[in-house]
Amino acid sequence: MGPAHHGLAEVVGPAGCARRTTEGGCSLHSFLVMRTLRLLVFVLLLADLLLGENAPPITVSIPSGKLQIKAFFWKPSGPGPFPAVLFNHGSGEDPSHTASLPITEAAEKLAPIFLKHGYAFLYPFRRGQGLSANQAPFMQDVLKREEETRGKEARQHLQFVLLTTEQLDDALAALAFLKSAPGIDSYRLAVIGHSFGGQLSLLVAEHDASLRAVVSFAGAARSWKTSAEVRQRLLAAVRKAEAPIMLVEAENDYSTEGAAALAKEMDRLHKPHVLKIYPPVGDSPNEGHNQLYGAMSQWEGDVFKFLDQNVK
Repeated sequence: MGPAHHGLAEVVGPAGCARRTTEGGCSLHSFLVMRTLRLLVFVLLLADLLLGENAPPITVSIPSGKLQIKAFFWKPSGPGPFPAVLFNHGSGEDPSHTASLPITEAAEKLAPIFLKHGYAFLYPFRRGQGLSANQAPFMQDVLKREEETRGKEARQHLQFVLLTTEQLDDALAALAFLKSAPGIDSYRLAVIGHSFGGQLSLLVAEHDASLRAVVSFAGAARSWKTSAEVRQRLLAAVRKAEAPIMLVEAENDYSTEGAAALAKEMDRLHKPHVLKIYPPVGDSPNEGHNQLYGAMSQWEGDVFKFLDQNVK
Protein backbone atom coordinates (compact mmCIF):
# COMPACT_ATOMS: atom_id res chain seq x y z
CA MET A 1 0.00 0.00 0.00
CA GLY A 2 1.12 3.51 -0.62
CA PRO A 3 1.57 6.17 2.04
CA ALA A 4 -1.47 7.48 3.83
CA HIS A 5 -2.90 10.85 2.79
CA HIS A 6 -5.11 11.49 5.81
CA GLY A 7 -8.33 11.46 3.82
CA LEU A 8 -7.03 13.76 1.00
CA ALA A 9 -6.77 12.63 -2.61
CA GLU A 10 -4.69 14.38 -5.36
CA VAL A 11 -6.65 14.36 -8.58
CA VAL A 12 -6.51 15.93 -11.99
CA GLY A 13 -9.77 17.45 -13.08
CA PRO A 14 -10.94 19.40 -16.14
CA ALA A 15 -8.30 21.50 -17.97
CA GLY A 16 -5.55 19.71 -16.10
CA CYS A 17 -6.49 21.20 -12.71
CA ALA A 18 -4.59 19.47 -9.88
CA ARG A 19 -5.74 19.94 -6.32
CA ARG A 20 -6.14 18.05 -3.04
CA THR A 21 -9.75 18.11 -1.91
CA THR A 22 -11.68 16.20 0.69
CA GLU A 23 -14.15 15.24 -2.04
CA GLY A 24 -11.38 13.82 -4.21
CA GLY A 25 -12.27 16.18 -7.13
CA CYS A 26 -11.41 19.53 -8.65
CA SER A 27 -13.44 22.43 -7.31
CA LEU A 28 -15.31 24.64 -9.78
CA HIS A 29 -13.53 27.71 -8.40
CA SER A 30 -10.07 26.26 -9.04
CA PHE A 31 -11.05 25.20 -12.51
CA LEU A 32 -12.27 28.69 -13.38
CA VAL A 33 -9.12 30.29 -11.96
CA MET A 34 -6.91 27.95 -13.97
CA ARG A 35 -8.88 28.56 -17.14
CA THR A 36 -8.68 32.34 -16.64
CA LEU A 37 -4.93 32.21 -16.09
CA ARG A 38 -4.42 30.12 -19.20
CA LEU A 39 -6.53 32.52 -21.23
CA LEU A 40 -4.53 35.47 -19.90
CA VAL A 41 -1.23 33.82 -20.82
CA PHE A 42 -2.54 33.09 -24.31
CA VAL A 43 -3.66 36.71 -24.78
CA LEU A 44 -0.30 38.02 -23.57
CA LEU A 45 1.60 35.70 -25.88
CA LEU A 46 -0.59 36.67 -28.81
CA ALA A 47 -0.17 40.39 -28.06
CA ASP A 48 3.59 39.94 -27.76
CA LEU A 49 3.67 38.21 -31.15
CA LEU A 50 1.53 40.82 -32.88
CA LEU A 51 3.18 43.84 -31.28
CA GLY A 52 6.60 42.48 -32.16
CA GLU A 53 5.94 43.54 -35.74
CA ASN A 54 3.48 46.38 -35.16
CA ALA A 55 4.63 47.97 -31.93
CA PRO A 56 5.05 51.75 -31.97
CA PRO A 57 8.67 52.89 -31.94
CA ILE A 58 10.57 54.18 -28.97
CA THR A 59 11.88 57.68 -29.67
CA VAL A 60 15.49 58.02 -28.51
CA SER A 61 17.95 60.91 -28.42
CA ILE A 62 21.47 60.34 -29.73
CA PRO A 63 24.39 62.74 -29.08
CA SER A 64 26.24 63.72 -32.25
CA GLY A 65 28.88 66.26 -31.36
CA LYS A 66 27.01 69.17 -29.79
CA LEU A 67 23.70 68.07 -31.28
CA GLN A 68 21.02 65.67 -30.09
CA ILE A 69 19.52 63.82 -33.03
CA LYS A 70 16.32 61.85 -32.64
CA ALA A 71 15.67 58.30 -33.82
CA PHE A 72 12.92 55.72 -33.93
CA PHE A 73 13.97 52.44 -32.34
CA TRP A 74 12.23 49.07 -32.49
CA LYS A 75 13.15 45.69 -31.01
CA PRO A 76 11.49 42.32 -31.70
CA SER A 77 9.46 40.67 -28.99
CA GLY A 78 11.39 38.37 -26.67
CA PRO A 79 14.42 38.64 -24.41
CA GLY A 80 17.20 39.17 -26.97
CA PRO A 81 19.99 39.97 -27.47
CA PHE A 82 18.98 40.70 -31.06
CA PRO A 83 20.87 41.29 -34.29
CA ALA A 84 20.22 44.84 -35.38
CA VAL A 85 20.10 47.14 -38.40
CA LEU A 86 21.05 50.80 -38.56
CA PHE A 87 19.11 52.45 -41.37
CA ASN A 88 20.30 55.63 -43.12
CA HIS A 89 17.47 57.47 -44.87
CA GLY A 90 17.83 59.49 -48.04
CA SER A 91 17.40 63.23 -48.30
CA GLY A 92 14.06 64.64 -49.42
CA GLU A 93 12.36 67.59 -51.00
CA ASP A 94 11.75 69.16 -47.57
CA PRO A 95 12.75 68.43 -43.95
CA SER A 96 9.71 66.25 -43.27
CA HIS A 97 9.92 63.93 -46.30
CA THR A 98 12.13 61.25 -47.81
CA ALA A 99 11.45 59.20 -50.96
CA SER A 100 8.22 61.19 -51.48
CA LEU A 101 6.89 59.94 -48.12
CA PRO A 102 6.54 61.68 -44.76
CA ILE A 103 9.78 60.61 -43.14
CA THR A 104 8.19 59.18 -39.99
CA GLU A 105 5.79 57.20 -42.18
CA ALA A 106 8.76 55.91 -44.19
CA ALA A 107 10.37 54.64 -40.99
CA GLU A 108 7.16 52.98 -39.84
CA LYS A 109 6.71 51.35 -43.23
CA LEU A 110 10.12 49.65 -43.12
CA ALA A 111 10.32 48.61 -39.49
CA PRO A 112 7.78 45.74 -39.50
CA ILE A 113 9.60 43.83 -42.23
CA PHE A 114 12.84 43.88 -40.21
CA LEU A 115 11.07 42.94 -36.97
CA LYS A 116 9.35 40.07 -38.76
CA HIS A 117 12.76 38.66 -39.64
CA GLY A 118 14.06 39.05 -36.09
CA TYR A 119 16.12 42.25 -36.40
CA ALA A 120 16.02 45.30 -34.17
CA PHE A 121 15.74 48.44 -36.26
CA LEU A 122 17.15 51.94 -35.63
CA TYR A 123 16.01 54.76 -37.91
CA PRO A 124 17.84 57.98 -36.98
CA PHE A 125 16.73 61.35 -38.33
CA ARG A 126 19.91 63.16 -39.26
CA ARG A 127 20.38 66.83 -38.43
CA GLY A 128 17.95 69.19 -40.11
CA GLN A 129 15.46 66.48 -41.07
CA GLY A 130 12.45 64.75 -39.53
CA LEU A 131 12.43 64.77 -35.74
CA SER A 132 15.90 66.37 -35.81
CA ALA A 133 14.79 69.34 -37.95
CA ASN A 134 15.49 71.75 -35.08
CA GLN A 135 19.12 70.68 -34.78
CA ALA A 136 20.48 72.28 -37.96
CA PRO A 137 19.38 73.73 -41.32
CA PHE A 138 17.98 71.21 -43.78
CA MET A 139 20.75 69.97 -46.05
CA GLN A 140 18.85 70.56 -49.29
CA ASP A 141 18.18 74.19 -48.31
CA VAL A 142 21.89 74.68 -47.68
CA LEU A 143 22.73 73.15 -51.06
CA LYS A 144 20.11 75.25 -52.85
CA ARG A 145 21.60 78.47 -51.43
CA GLU A 146 25.07 77.32 -52.45
CA GLU A 147 23.93 76.75 -56.03
CA GLU A 148 22.16 80.09 -56.18
CA THR A 149 25.25 81.97 -55.04
CA ARG A 150 28.13 79.93 -56.48
CA GLY A 151 26.75 77.57 -59.13
CA LYS A 152 26.09 73.87 -59.67
CA GLU A 153 29.67 72.69 -59.30
CA ALA A 154 29.93 74.41 -55.93
CA ARG A 155 26.70 72.76 -54.86
CA GLN A 156 27.99 69.33 -55.91
CA HIS A 157 31.21 69.84 -53.97
CA LEU A 158 29.39 71.02 -50.86
CA GLN A 159 27.13 67.96 -50.98
CA PHE A 160 30.25 65.80 -51.03
CA VAL A 161 31.66 67.72 -48.05
CA LEU A 162 28.45 67.27 -46.05
CA LEU A 163 28.32 63.57 -46.98
CA THR A 164 31.81 62.97 -45.63
CA THR A 165 31.61 65.19 -42.51
CA GLU A 166 28.51 66.14 -40.55
CA GLN A 167 26.07 63.71 -42.18
CA LEU A 168 28.54 60.87 -41.67
CA ASP A 169 29.07 62.04 -38.08
CA ASP A 170 25.35 61.55 -37.39
CA ALA A 171 25.36 58.07 -38.92
CA LEU A 172 28.41 57.02 -36.88
CA ALA A 173 26.86 58.44 -33.72
CA ALA A 174 23.74 56.34 -34.38
CA LEU A 175 25.88 53.24 -34.83
CA ALA A 176 27.64 53.91 -31.51
CA PHE A 177 24.24 54.21 -29.83
CA LEU A 178 23.05 50.94 -31.35
CA LYS A 179 26.15 49.09 -30.17
CA SER A 180 25.47 50.06 -26.57
CA ALA A 181 21.66 49.68 -26.57
CA PRO A 182 20.23 47.13 -24.11
CA GLY A 183 19.09 43.89 -25.71
CA ILE A 184 21.27 44.36 -28.81
CA ASP A 185 24.05 42.00 -29.86
CA SER A 186 26.83 44.42 -30.77
CA TYR A 187 28.61 41.68 -32.72
CA ARG A 188 25.67 41.15 -35.10
CA LEU A 189 25.07 44.53 -36.71
CA ALA A 190 24.32 45.60 -40.26
CA VAL A 191 23.96 49.01 -41.85
CA ILE A 192 21.47 49.71 -44.62
CA GLY A 193 20.72 52.91 -46.49
CA HIS A 194 18.77 54.42 -49.34
CA SER A 195 19.97 56.97 -51.92
CA PHE A 196 22.15 59.52 -50.08
CA GLY A 197 21.85 57.20 -47.08
CA GLY A 198 23.10 54.33 -49.24
CA GLN A 199 26.28 56.28 -49.85
CA LEU A 200 26.55 57.00 -46.13
CA SER A 201 26.20 53.30 -45.37
CA LEU A 202 29.23 52.47 -47.50
CA LEU A 203 31.24 55.16 -45.68
CA VAL A 204 30.10 53.85 -42.28
CA ALA A 205 31.32 50.38 -43.31
CA GLU A 206 34.68 51.85 -44.22
CA HIS A 207 34.98 53.30 -40.70
CA ASP A 208 33.83 50.27 -38.72
CA ALA A 209 35.29 46.84 -39.35
CA SER A 210 32.96 45.18 -36.83
CA LEU A 211 29.91 45.40 -39.11
CA ARG A 212 28.69 42.09 -40.48
CA ALA A 213 26.86 43.32 -43.59
CA VAL A 214 26.01 46.42 -45.65
CA VAL A 215 23.10 46.97 -48.03
CA SER A 216 22.97 50.05 -50.25
CA PHE A 217 19.72 50.77 -52.07
CA ALA A 218 20.21 53.15 -55.04
CA GLY A 219 23.27 54.55 -53.33
CA ALA A 220 24.91 56.38 -56.20
CA ALA A 221 22.13 56.46 -58.76
CA ARG A 222 21.86 60.26 -58.95
CA SER A 223 25.40 61.46 -58.23
CA TRP A 224 27.71 58.90 -59.81
CA LYS A 225 27.84 60.59 -63.21
CA THR A 226 27.89 64.15 -61.90
CA SER A 227 30.49 63.97 -59.10
CA ALA A 228 34.00 62.64 -59.55
CA GLU A 229 34.55 63.18 -55.81
CA VAL A 230 31.67 60.84 -54.95
CA ARG A 231 32.91 58.20 -57.42
CA GLN A 232 36.42 58.21 -56.00
CA ARG A 233 35.25 58.27 -52.40
CA LEU A 234 32.82 55.37 -52.75
CA LEU A 235 35.36 53.27 -54.64
CA ALA A 236 37.83 53.90 -51.82
CA ALA A 237 35.17 52.93 -49.27
CA VAL A 238 34.41 49.53 -50.83
CA ARG A 239 38.14 48.83 -51.10
CA LYS A 240 38.56 49.35 -47.36
CA ALA A 241 35.28 47.95 -46.02
CA GLU A 242 35.54 44.46 -44.56
CA ALA A 243 31.86 43.55 -44.39
CA PRO A 244 30.11 41.86 -47.33
CA ILE A 245 28.24 44.46 -49.37
CA MET A 246 24.95 44.15 -51.24
CA LEU A 247 24.08 46.74 -53.91
CA VAL A 248 20.41 46.99 -54.86
CA GLU A 249 18.92 48.93 -57.80
CA ALA A 250 15.80 48.91 -59.92
CA GLU A 251 16.45 48.79 -63.65
CA ASN A 252 14.65 52.09 -64.21
CA ASP A 253 16.51 54.03 -61.50
CA TYR A 254 18.23 57.23 -62.61
CA SER A 255 21.35 55.15 -63.28
CA THR A 256 22.71 51.74 -62.35
CA GLU A 257 26.21 52.67 -63.49
CA GLY A 258 27.49 53.38 -59.99
CA ALA A 259 26.34 50.07 -58.53
CA ALA A 260 27.86 48.20 -61.47
CA ALA A 261 31.18 50.03 -61.09
CA LEU A 262 31.36 49.35 -57.35
CA ALA A 263 30.57 45.67 -57.92
CA LYS A 264 33.23 45.48 -60.61
CA GLU A 265 35.80 46.92 -58.21
CA MET A 266 34.89 44.39 -55.53
CA ASP A 267 35.12 41.64 -58.15
CA ARG A 268 38.62 42.80 -58.96
CA LEU A 269 39.59 42.67 -55.29
CA HIS A 270 37.80 39.33 -54.69
CA LYS A 271 35.71 40.91 -51.94
CA PRO A 272 32.34 39.35 -50.96
CA HIS A 273 29.43 41.22 -52.50
CA VAL A 274 26.07 40.88 -54.23
CA LEU A 275 24.72 43.06 -57.04
CA LYS A 276 20.97 42.88 -57.66
CA ILE A 277 19.37 44.84 -60.52
CA TYR A 278 15.61 44.29 -60.38
CA PRO A 279 12.97 44.85 -63.09
CA PRO A 280 11.56 48.36 -63.39
CA VAL A 281 9.34 49.70 -60.64
CA GLY A 282 6.59 52.02 -61.80
CA ASP A 283 6.91 54.21 -64.87
CA SER A 284 9.51 56.80 -63.88
CA PRO A 285 13.11 57.00 -62.69
CA ASN A 286 11.84 58.42 -59.40
CA GLU A 287 9.66 55.34 -58.79
CA GLY A 288 12.59 53.11 -59.66
CA HIS A 289 14.81 55.11 -57.32
CA ASN A 290 12.35 54.61 -54.47
CA GLN A 291 12.04 50.84 -55.01
CA LEU A 292 12.99 50.31 -51.36
CA TYR A 293 9.61 51.60 -50.21
CA GLY A 294 7.50 50.94 -53.30
CA ALA A 295 8.38 47.31 -54.07
CA MET A 296 9.30 45.65 -50.79
CA SER A 297 8.18 42.20 -51.90
CA GLN A 298 10.64 42.45 -54.79
CA TRP A 299 13.75 42.63 -52.62
CA GLU A 300 12.68 41.12 -49.29
CA GLY A 301 13.73 37.53 -49.96
CA ASP A 302 17.15 38.38 -51.40
CA VAL A 303 18.05 41.02 -48.82
CA PHE A 304 17.12 38.90 -45.81
CA LYS A 305 18.90 35.89 -47.26
CA PHE A 306 22.01 38.08 -47.46
CA LEU A 307 21.51 39.46 -43.95
CA ASP A 308 20.79 36.07 -42.37
CA GLN A 309 23.87 34.51 -43.97
CA ASN A 310 26.19 37.26 -42.75
CA VAL A 311 24.63 38.68 -39.59
CA LYS A 312 22.71 35.92 -37.83
